[in-house]
Amino acid sequence: MKNSLLIFTFMLFLTYGTAQKRDFKTIYDIEATEVLSQGVTGTCWSFSTSSFLESEIIRKTGKTIDLSEMYNVRHTYLAKAWNYVMRQGKAQFSQGGLAHDVINSIEAHGLVPNSVFTGLVNNETSYNHKKLEDTLKTILDTYLKAPKKYTGNWENDINDILDAKIGNDITTFNYQGKTYTPKAFLEYTKINPKDYITLTSFTHIPFNEWSILNIPDNFSNGLFYNVPLKTLVEITNEALKKGYTIELDCDVSEKSFSSKYGLAIIPEQENFEIPYIFKDIVPEKEINQEYRQQEFENFNTTDDHLMHITGMLKDQNGTIFYKVKNSWGKNSDRVNYGGYIYMSEAYFKLKTISIMVNKNAINKKFTKKRLNN
Repeated sequence: MKNSLLIFTFMLFLTYGTAQKRDFKTIYDIEATEVLSQGVTGTCWSFSTSSFLESEIIRKTGKTIDLSEMYNVRHTYLAKAWNYVMRQGKAQFSQGGLAHDVINSIEAHGLVPNSVFTGLVNNETSYNHKKLEDTLKTILDTYLKAPKKYTGNWENDINDILDAKIGNDITTFNYQGKTYTPKAFLEYTKINPKDYITLTSFTHIPFNEWSILNIPDNFSNGLFYNVPLKTLVEITNEALKKGYTIELDCDVSEKSFSSKYGLAIIPEQENFEIPYIFKDIVPEKEINQEYRQQEFENFNTTDDHLMHITGMLKDQNGTIFYKVKNSWGKNSDRVNYGGYIYMSEAYFKLKTISIMVNKNAINKKFTKKRLNN
Protein backbone atom coordinates (compact mmCIF):
# COMPACT_ATOMS: atom_id res chain seq x y z
CA MET A 1 0.00 0.00 0.00
CA LYS A 2 2.86 2.34 0.87
CA ASN A 3 4.58 1.61 -2.46
CA SER A 4 1.35 2.26 -4.35
CA LEU A 5 0.99 5.62 -2.63
CA LEU A 6 4.55 6.57 -3.54
CA ILE A 7 3.96 5.59 -7.17
CA PHE A 8 0.72 7.63 -7.27
CA THR A 9 2.49 10.64 -5.76
CA PHE A 10 5.31 10.31 -8.29
CA MET A 11 2.82 10.14 -11.17
CA LEU A 12 1.12 13.28 -9.90
CA PHE A 13 4.47 15.01 -9.84
CA LEU A 14 5.17 13.96 -13.41
CA THR A 15 1.74 15.12 -14.50
CA TYR A 16 1.51 18.40 -12.61
CA GLY A 17 4.76 19.18 -10.84
CA THR A 18 6.73 20.02 -13.97
CA ALA A 19 3.94 21.91 -15.71
CA GLN A 20 4.00 25.65 -16.24
CA LYS A 21 1.55 28.19 -14.93
CA ARG A 22 -0.49 29.91 -17.60
CA ASP A 23 0.65 33.23 -18.95
CA PHE A 24 -2.08 34.76 -21.09
CA LYS A 25 -1.66 37.19 -23.94
CA THR A 26 -4.68 39.13 -25.19
CA ILE A 27 -5.61 38.72 -28.86
CA TYR A 28 -8.98 40.52 -28.89
CA ASP A 29 -10.61 42.40 -26.03
CA ILE A 30 -13.94 43.98 -26.97
CA GLU A 31 -15.53 46.61 -24.75
CA ALA A 32 -18.19 45.38 -22.34
CA THR A 33 -20.09 46.73 -19.37
CA GLU A 34 -19.42 45.92 -15.72
CA VAL A 35 -19.76 42.39 -14.35
CA LEU A 36 -23.03 42.02 -12.42
CA SER A 37 -24.65 39.36 -10.25
CA GLN A 38 -27.89 37.61 -11.16
CA GLY A 39 -28.33 36.76 -7.47
CA VAL A 40 -30.36 33.71 -6.52
CA THR A 41 -32.15 33.47 -9.83
CA GLY A 42 -32.05 31.40 -13.00
CA THR A 43 -31.96 34.50 -15.16
CA CYS A 44 -28.44 34.19 -16.59
CA TRP A 45 -30.07 34.20 -20.04
CA SER A 46 -31.25 37.79 -19.52
CA PHE A 47 -28.11 39.04 -17.78
CA SER A 48 -25.79 37.63 -20.45
CA THR A 49 -27.92 38.66 -23.42
CA SER A 50 -28.39 42.14 -21.97
CA SER A 51 -24.61 42.37 -21.62
CA PHE A 52 -24.27 41.19 -25.22
CA LEU A 53 -26.69 43.91 -26.37
CA GLU A 54 -24.86 46.51 -24.28
CA SER A 55 -21.66 45.69 -26.17
CA GLU A 56 -23.60 45.93 -29.42
CA ILE A 57 -24.80 49.41 -28.42
CA ILE A 58 -21.23 50.45 -27.65
CA ARG A 59 -20.09 49.10 -31.02
CA LYS A 60 -22.91 50.81 -32.91
CA THR A 61 -23.20 54.14 -31.10
CA GLY A 62 -20.28 54.54 -28.71
CA LYS A 63 -22.81 54.91 -25.86
CA THR A 64 -22.59 52.87 -22.66
CA ILE A 65 -26.09 52.01 -21.47
CA ASP A 66 -26.95 49.79 -18.51
CA LEU A 67 -29.99 47.87 -19.75
CA SER A 68 -32.66 46.44 -17.46
CA GLU A 69 -32.34 42.67 -17.28
CA MET A 70 -35.50 42.31 -15.23
CA TYR A 71 -37.70 44.18 -17.70
CA ASN A 72 -37.07 41.33 -20.15
CA VAL A 73 -37.47 38.75 -17.38
CA ARG A 74 -40.85 40.19 -16.39
CA HIS A 75 -42.24 39.93 -19.91
CA THR A 76 -40.74 36.48 -20.44
CA TYR A 77 -42.42 35.17 -17.27
CA LEU A 78 -45.72 36.15 -18.89
CA ALA A 79 -44.79 34.36 -22.12
CA LYS A 80 -43.78 31.25 -20.18
CA ALA A 81 -47.03 31.32 -18.21
CA TRP A 82 -49.11 31.49 -21.40
CA ASN A 83 -47.14 28.62 -22.93
CA TYR A 84 -47.53 26.53 -19.76
CA VAL A 85 -51.29 27.05 -19.62
CA MET A 86 -51.88 26.47 -23.33
CA ARG A 87 -49.90 23.21 -23.09
CA GLN A 88 -52.08 22.29 -20.08
CA GLY A 89 -49.11 22.05 -17.76
CA LYS A 90 -47.20 19.63 -20.01
CA ALA A 91 -44.29 22.02 -20.44
CA GLN A 92 -41.52 23.45 -18.33
CA PHE A 93 -42.24 26.48 -16.19
CA SER A 94 -39.08 27.70 -14.51
CA GLN A 95 -36.74 30.67 -14.24
CA GLY A 96 -34.63 29.41 -17.15
CA GLY A 97 -34.60 30.77 -20.68
CA LEU A 98 -32.43 31.33 -23.72
CA ALA A 99 -30.91 34.27 -25.56
CA HIS A 100 -33.67 34.39 -28.16
CA ASP A 101 -36.20 34.94 -25.37
CA VAL A 102 -34.61 38.34 -24.74
CA ILE A 103 -34.68 39.10 -28.47
CA ASN A 104 -38.36 38.08 -28.59
CA SER A 105 -39.05 40.30 -25.59
CA ILE A 106 -37.34 43.40 -26.95
CA GLU A 107 -38.99 42.97 -30.35
CA ALA A 108 -42.43 42.86 -28.71
CA HIS A 109 -41.90 45.18 -25.74
CA GLY A 110 -38.77 47.25 -26.39
CA LEU A 111 -35.87 48.04 -24.06
CA VAL A 112 -35.55 50.15 -20.93
CA PRO A 113 -32.49 51.27 -18.94
CA ASN A 114 -31.81 49.69 -15.58
CA SER A 115 -32.11 53.07 -13.90
CA VAL A 116 -35.88 53.06 -14.49
CA PHE A 117 -36.58 49.35 -13.96
CA THR A 118 -34.26 47.49 -11.59
CA GLY A 119 -36.60 44.63 -10.75
CA LEU A 120 -35.87 45.24 -7.06
CA VAL A 121 -38.76 46.25 -4.80
CA ASN A 122 -39.28 46.95 -1.11
CA ASN A 123 -35.68 48.14 -0.62
CA GLU A 124 -34.19 44.87 -1.88
CA THR A 125 -30.54 44.99 -2.86
CA SER A 126 -30.17 41.59 -4.56
CA TYR A 127 -32.28 39.21 -6.63
CA ASN A 128 -33.98 36.05 -5.36
CA HIS A 129 -36.70 34.47 -7.50
CA LYS A 130 -37.18 31.13 -5.73
CA LYS A 131 -40.39 32.14 -3.97
CA LEU A 132 -41.52 34.09 -7.04
CA GLU A 133 -41.23 31.02 -9.26
CA ASP A 134 -43.12 28.89 -6.73
CA THR A 135 -45.89 31.46 -6.37
CA LEU A 136 -46.38 31.87 -10.11
CA LYS A 137 -46.44 28.13 -10.72
CA THR A 138 -48.93 27.58 -7.90
CA ILE A 139 -51.34 30.02 -9.56
CA LEU A 140 -50.95 28.31 -12.93
CA ASP A 141 -51.34 24.79 -11.52
CA THR A 142 -54.39 25.83 -9.51
CA TYR A 143 -56.03 27.17 -12.65
CA LEU A 144 -55.13 24.09 -14.71
CA LYS A 145 -56.47 21.73 -12.04
CA ALA A 146 -59.98 23.23 -12.26
CA PRO A 147 -60.30 26.04 -14.84
CA LYS A 148 -64.06 26.37 -14.45
CA LYS A 149 -63.80 26.74 -10.70
CA TYR A 150 -60.97 29.26 -10.77
CA THR A 151 -62.17 32.58 -9.42
CA GLY A 152 -60.86 35.65 -11.18
CA ASN A 153 -58.47 35.75 -14.14
CA TRP A 154 -55.18 33.84 -13.99
CA GLU A 155 -53.41 36.30 -16.33
CA ASN A 156 -54.35 39.23 -14.12
CA ASP A 157 -53.19 37.29 -11.05
CA ILE A 158 -49.81 36.57 -12.65
CA ASN A 159 -49.44 40.24 -13.56
CA ASP A 160 -50.30 41.30 -10.02
CA ILE A 161 -47.61 39.01 -8.59
CA LEU A 162 -45.04 40.34 -11.05
CA ASP A 163 -46.02 43.91 -10.18
CA ALA A 164 -45.49 43.17 -6.49
CA LYS A 165 -42.29 41.13 -6.78
CA ILE A 166 -40.46 42.70 -9.76
CA GLY A 167 -42.22 46.00 -10.42
CA ASN A 168 -45.00 47.49 -12.51
CA ASP A 169 -44.66 47.39 -16.27
CA ILE A 170 -43.42 50.60 -17.88
CA THR A 171 -45.12 52.52 -20.67
CA THR A 172 -43.09 55.77 -20.64
CA PHE A 173 -40.00 56.95 -18.79
CA ASN A 174 -37.45 59.73 -18.68
CA TYR A 175 -33.84 59.12 -19.68
CA GLN A 176 -31.23 61.86 -19.84
CA GLY A 177 -33.86 64.57 -20.08
CA LYS A 178 -36.02 62.94 -22.76
CA THR A 179 -39.21 60.91 -22.57
CA TYR A 180 -39.29 57.50 -24.22
CA THR A 181 -41.54 54.53 -24.64
CA PRO A 182 -39.71 51.17 -24.46
CA LYS A 183 -40.10 50.81 -28.25
CA ALA A 184 -38.71 54.31 -28.81
CA PHE A 185 -35.78 53.55 -26.53
CA LEU A 186 -35.06 50.40 -28.54
CA GLU A 187 -34.79 52.61 -31.63
CA TYR A 188 -32.52 54.98 -29.70
CA THR A 189 -30.08 52.14 -28.97
CA LYS A 190 -29.89 51.21 -32.69
CA ILE A 191 -30.51 47.56 -31.82
CA ASN A 192 -32.38 45.68 -34.54
CA PRO A 193 -33.75 42.39 -33.14
CA LYS A 194 -33.73 40.84 -36.62
CA ASP A 195 -29.92 41.13 -36.76
CA TYR A 196 -29.38 38.36 -34.22
CA ILE A 197 -29.35 34.64 -34.94
CA THR A 198 -28.59 31.53 -32.91
CA LEU A 199 -26.18 28.88 -34.19
CA THR A 200 -25.59 25.35 -32.95
CA SER A 201 -23.71 22.21 -34.03
CA PHE A 202 -25.24 18.75 -33.65
CA THR A 203 -25.53 15.76 -35.98
CA HIS A 204 -29.09 14.69 -35.09
CA ILE A 205 -30.45 17.68 -37.03
CA PRO A 206 -29.50 18.68 -40.60
CA PHE A 207 -26.48 20.90 -41.15
CA ASN A 208 -26.99 24.28 -42.87
CA GLU A 209 -30.69 24.34 -42.02
CA TRP A 210 -32.91 25.87 -39.34
CA SER A 211 -34.24 23.48 -36.68
CA ILE A 212 -35.87 23.63 -33.27
CA LEU A 213 -33.35 22.38 -30.75
CA ASN A 214 -35.16 20.25 -28.18
CA ILE A 215 -33.62 21.36 -24.90
CA PRO A 216 -35.62 22.04 -21.72
CA ASP A 217 -35.32 25.83 -21.68
CA ASN A 218 -36.41 26.25 -25.31
CA PHE A 219 -40.02 26.77 -24.23
CA SER A 220 -40.55 29.26 -27.07
CA ASN A 221 -39.47 26.76 -29.76
CA GLY A 222 -36.71 29.04 -30.99
CA LEU A 223 -34.93 28.15 -34.22
CA PHE A 224 -31.21 27.32 -34.36
CA TYR A 225 -29.10 27.36 -37.51
CA ASN A 226 -27.05 24.15 -37.44
CA VAL A 227 -23.47 24.14 -38.71
CA PRO A 228 -20.50 21.76 -38.42
CA LEU A 229 -18.35 22.21 -35.33
CA LYS A 230 -15.41 23.56 -37.32
CA THR A 231 -17.69 26.22 -38.81
CA LEU A 232 -19.10 27.16 -35.40
CA VAL A 233 -15.56 27.83 -34.16
CA GLU A 234 -14.64 29.75 -37.33
CA ILE A 235 -17.74 31.96 -37.05
CA THR A 236 -16.95 32.69 -33.40
CA ASN A 237 -13.32 33.55 -34.09
CA GLU A 238 -14.09 35.72 -37.13
CA ALA A 239 -16.80 37.62 -35.26
CA LEU A 240 -14.40 38.45 -32.43
CA LYS A 241 -11.76 39.49 -34.95
CA LYS A 242 -14.26 41.90 -36.50
CA GLY A 243 -15.13 43.43 -33.11
CA TYR A 244 -18.40 41.59 -32.47
CA THR A 245 -19.04 39.83 -29.16
CA ILE A 246 -20.81 36.49 -28.81
CA GLU A 247 -23.65 35.28 -26.61
CA LEU A 248 -22.89 31.77 -25.29
CA ASP A 249 -25.12 28.96 -24.00
CA CYS A 250 -23.04 26.16 -22.50
CA ASP A 251 -22.62 23.49 -19.84
CA VAL A 252 -20.84 24.66 -16.68
CA SER A 253 -21.48 21.58 -14.54
CA GLU A 254 -18.02 20.10 -15.22
CA LYS A 255 -15.46 19.89 -12.41
CA SER A 256 -13.04 21.46 -14.88
CA PHE A 257 -15.15 24.65 -14.94
CA SER A 258 -14.15 26.89 -12.04
CA SER A 259 -15.50 30.35 -11.31
CA LYS A 260 -13.07 30.48 -8.38
CA TYR A 261 -10.02 30.11 -10.61
CA GLY A 262 -11.64 31.74 -13.61
CA LEU A 263 -10.88 28.83 -15.93
CA ALA A 264 -12.75 26.22 -17.97
CA ILE A 265 -10.76 23.41 -19.63
CA ILE A 266 -11.14 19.77 -20.74
CA PRO A 267 -8.17 17.84 -19.30
CA GLU A 268 -6.90 14.96 -21.36
CA GLN A 269 -6.49 12.86 -18.21
CA GLU A 270 -9.80 11.47 -16.95
CA ASN A 271 -8.96 11.30 -13.23
CA PHE A 272 -7.54 14.77 -12.83
CA GLU A 273 -6.80 16.50 -9.54
CA ILE A 274 -8.24 19.82 -8.40
CA PRO A 275 -6.88 22.47 -8.00
CA TYR A 276 -3.78 21.35 -9.95
CA ILE A 277 -5.48 21.55 -13.34
CA PHE A 278 -6.25 25.22 -12.70
CA LYS A 279 -2.86 26.14 -11.30
CA ASP A 280 -0.74 24.45 -13.97
CA ILE A 281 -0.94 23.85 -17.70
CA VAL A 282 -2.22 20.34 -18.44
CA PRO A 283 -2.86 18.66 -21.83
CA GLU A 284 -6.44 18.89 -23.11
CA LYS A 285 -8.55 16.48 -25.11
CA GLU A 286 -8.97 16.76 -28.85
CA ILE A 287 -12.67 17.43 -29.40
CA ASN A 288 -14.45 16.27 -32.55
CA GLN A 289 -18.04 16.32 -33.77
CA GLU A 290 -18.74 12.71 -32.78
CA TYR A 291 -17.54 13.07 -29.19
CA ARG A 292 -19.45 16.33 -28.83
CA GLN A 293 -22.65 14.62 -30.01
CA GLN A 294 -22.10 11.66 -27.68
CA GLU A 295 -21.74 13.93 -24.66
CA PHE A 296 -24.93 15.78 -25.64
CA GLU A 297 -26.99 12.64 -26.10
CA ASN A 298 -25.88 11.07 -22.82
CA PHE A 299 -26.68 14.33 -21.00
CA ASN A 300 -23.11 15.03 -19.92
CA THR A 301 -23.57 18.27 -21.86
CA THR A 302 -26.69 20.24 -20.96
CA ASP A 303 -27.78 23.86 -21.33
CA ASP A 304 -26.86 24.96 -17.82
CA HIS A 305 -25.81 28.55 -18.19
CA LEU A 306 -25.54 31.52 -20.55
CA MET A 307 -22.60 33.92 -20.61
CA HIS A 308 -21.05 36.54 -22.88
CA ILE A 309 -17.82 36.10 -24.89
CA THR A 310 -16.00 39.42 -25.12
CA GLY A 311 -12.53 38.47 -26.30
CA MET A 312 -9.83 35.93 -27.09
CA LEU A 313 -6.47 35.10 -25.51
CA LYS A 314 -3.73 32.54 -25.87
CA ASP A 315 -1.33 31.05 -23.35
CA GLN A 316 2.40 30.63 -23.80
CA ASN A 317 1.83 27.32 -25.62
CA GLY A 318 -0.44 28.96 -28.18
CA THR A 319 -3.65 27.43 -26.80
CA ILE A 320 -6.69 29.58 -27.59
CA PHE A 321 -8.95 30.74 -24.76
CA TYR A 322 -12.12 32.82 -24.89
CA LYS A 323 -12.70 35.66 -22.45
CA VAL A 324 -16.18 34.98 -21.08
CA LYS A 325 -18.13 37.44 -18.95
CA ASN A 326 -20.13 35.70 -16.24
CA SER A 327 -23.03 37.02 -14.13
CA TRP A 328 -22.02 35.68 -10.72
CA GLY A 329 -20.51 38.94 -9.53
CA LYS A 330 -16.96 39.76 -8.44
CA ASN A 331 -16.86 37.88 -5.15
CA SER A 332 -13.67 38.18 -3.15
CA ASP A 333 -13.21 34.39 -2.98
CA ARG A 334 -12.64 34.28 -6.71
CA VAL A 335 -8.94 33.97 -7.48
CA ASN A 336 -8.74 35.44 -10.96
CA TYR A 337 -10.11 37.66 -13.70
CA GLY A 338 -12.76 39.74 -11.90
CA GLY A 339 -15.86 37.70 -12.70
CA TYR A 340 -14.65 36.53 -16.11
CA ILE A 341 -13.93 32.94 -17.13
CA TYR A 342 -11.07 32.07 -19.47
CA MET A 343 -12.50 29.17 -21.47
CA SER A 344 -10.27 26.97 -23.61
CA GLU A 345 -11.17 26.25 -27.20
CA ALA A 346 -11.51 22.56 -26.26
CA TYR A 347 -14.09 23.41 -23.58
CA PHE A 348 -15.94 25.64 -26.04
CA LYS A 349 -16.02 22.89 -28.68
CA LEU A 350 -17.34 20.26 -26.31
CA LYS A 351 -19.65 22.17 -24.00
CA THR A 352 -21.24 24.88 -26.14
CA ILE A 353 -24.94 24.35 -26.79
CA SER A 354 -25.30 27.42 -28.99
CA ILE A 355 -24.07 30.91 -29.70
CA MET A 356 -25.93 34.07 -30.66
CA VAL A 357 -24.20 36.48 -33.01
CA ASN A 358 -24.98 39.48 -35.17
CA LYS A 359 -25.48 37.94 -38.60
CA ASN A 360 -23.50 40.81 -40.14
CA ALA A 361 -20.40 39.36 -38.47
CA ILE A 362 -20.69 36.08 -40.36
CA ASN A 363 -18.59 35.31 -43.40
CA LYS A 364 -20.30 35.85 -46.77
CA LYS A 365 -20.13 32.12 -47.57
CA PHE A 366 -23.29 31.91 -45.43
CA THR A 367 -25.79 33.70 -47.66
CA LYS A 368 -28.44 36.06 -46.32
CA LYS A 369 -31.13 33.74 -47.60
CA ARG A 370 -29.80 30.86 -45.54
CA LEU A 371 -29.39 32.96 -42.44
CA ASN A 372 -32.86 34.52 -42.46
CA ASN A 373 -35.08 32.21 -40.43
